[in-house]
Amino acid sequence: MQRTNPEIDIILDILKAMMQSRPGHVFFESLYQQYCERGSLSKKQLEGLHDAALKSKGIHPGKLATLQAIIMKKPTKYRSEIPKAVEPPQVDEKIKEMIDNILSKYPEHKRVLFFKAKFLSNNSMIASEIEELKKFHTLLNK
Repeated sequence: MQRTNPEIDIILDILKAMMQSRPGHVFFESLYQQYCERGSLSKKQLEGLHDAALKSKGIHPGKLATLQAIIMKKPTKYRSEIPKAVEPPQVDEKIKEMIDNILSKYPEHKRVLFFKAKFLSNNSMIASEIEELKKFHTLLNK
């Protein structure tokens, strides 16, 4: 982050003012130490500092407004939602019985072998494929 005037540091001024108004407060000492080491604070840390500085008297409103502008300038990080568990597809026993019945009589029927492979890999069968399988089954039982 490049500052136009590096001699003016609003965050450091507010941190020093808060440490003077509340000496020995662990939160402000921690923020001060992190700011001196890293040169910046996270958006959540700055929001906590801003909320505490609003309650404190003696900090100029212009500095608070500048701190709020710095906070608004920082990006907000969003966490994605936890993916919902995918339920395994329901095994249709009628389809399994039809496939087994056809393959017991015609074990090398290519189309039914395709349906079996699709069924075993838990791929859903579309309505036209189910109708085709039913047609094979009725023709076989005649």
